[in-house]
Amino acid sequence: MQGDQGTVPGGAPTGAFDPWSYRDEAGVAGANLVGYKVEATDGSIGKIDSSSQEVNASYLVVDTGPWIFGKKVMLPAGTVNHVDHEEQKVYVDREKDQIKAAPEYDETATDPAYRDKLGGYYNDSYAATPPTFLR
Repeated sequence: MQGDQGTVPGGAPTGAFDPWSYRDEAGVAGANLVGYKVEATDGSIGKIDSSSQEVNASYLVVDTGPWIFGKKVMLPAGTVNHVDHEEQKVYVDREKDQIKAAPEYDETATDPAYRDKLGGYYNDSYAATPPTFLR
């Protein structure tokens, strides 16, 4: 449940993690985030290319530019720690290496199996050693 997801600055949410819902305290609240920069815990990863705010299906698609050779990554909404609207930055509570190791984004892969795989990866990445997935 979204209301149970408190945060520790720079840390993982407390309570149950829901990868596909923005945390109440993240500061998203219907804002258009397209064009915002995205900051991992250890640096910038790119700009938001598109986003969804569907109930229980929210995510960001980030154009990583030269960081991952122009690829895009999908970040489930639950990874968003907070948004700074003045600076137009979205802060996620993952490191660059965790994002880079996520299941590869495929614009055509919007099926439930891909979402389950991606959501499971980000849920498991709160552990000390994230799992390795075959791409």
